[in-house]
Amino acid sequence: MTEHTAATAAAELVSIRDFLRYAVSRFNEADLDYGHGTTTAFDEAVFLVLESLHLPIDQLEPYLDARLTLAERKTVADILHARVDTRKPAPYLLNKAYIQGIPFYVDERVLVPRSFIGELLFSDLFGGDDFTLVEDPTSVERVLDLCTGSGCLAILAARIFPEAQVDAVDLSADALEVAKRNVADSGFADRITLHHGDLFAPLKSRKYDVIITNPPYVDQEAMDALPTEFRHEPAMALAGGNDGLDIIRRILKESAKHLTPDGGLICEFGTGREILEADYPNLDFFWLETANSFGEVFWLTRDQLKGVK
Repeated sequence: MTEHTAATAAAELVSIRDFLRYAVSRFNEADLDYGHGTTTAFDEAVFLVLESLHLPIDQLEPYLDARLTLAERKTVADILHARVDTRKPAPYLLNKAYIQGIPFYVDERVLVPRSFIGELLFSDLFGGDDFTLVEDPTSVERVLDLCTGSGCLAILAARIFPEAQVDAVDLSADALEVAKRNVADSGFADRITLHHGDLFAPLKSRKYDVIITNPPYVDQEAMDALPTEFRHEPAMALAGGNDGLDIIRRILKESAKHLTPDGGLICEFGTGREILEADYPNLDFFWLETANSFGEVFWLTRDQLKGVK
């Protein structure tokens, strides 16, 4: 059986089409896991090949049969083999992830950005013509992003709420170093402030029109069974306690006193909807739908949260 090596691939493969076919074969052979921006071997291959060649990741067709230089072939072959050999998520290998087409720097100090909240912020729920959570985004003066990680949601919020000052909090000093880099590159550094601390602790009595959070919410059983790819991510950004809802409960308990009278909380928390509804039978969670999820993100107003203990 012929041994597959990066050097052999670089010598024998010529076009982007060749490398994509080769990558899918190797990825399937290695039984890789996905979920860090892609869901299939082909999409993962497209992302790795186009991004490593500095080509638009959403424009495969014009370049599909392009012949690569030897140096380019070595670059692509090396990163494809690194994906198999290390089982690191592609965004870590490239130091780049995209949300809503916007690039962010990432490394293993932060979770790879993949929040459903990014899609929701760019939907009609914020400033749309029909039903909205926030009718006029320009009226929002203060936004909070709890558990900001790479800072991506804080940066997206600064785009969607053009008049808002945005606070972003994380318990990880390492994560905030990554967020600092992304904020500096975002063009919104004058409106985003990073805070190191545990949830609301560094914010004192500040109040917000919108609180956004994608906190750790993976339950212990799932943590124990994480595929190798997900084990490259910081555990503190994933682990949410025995049932995954430890941090969510704290956020629900503390949010009301940090919201303005008309403010609201948008929270992503995974697949614990039945537990959450059983724990808080008097809370009328408004479940938000995205292209690939339902019942994993909710919205609650300050008035609804006021009675949570």
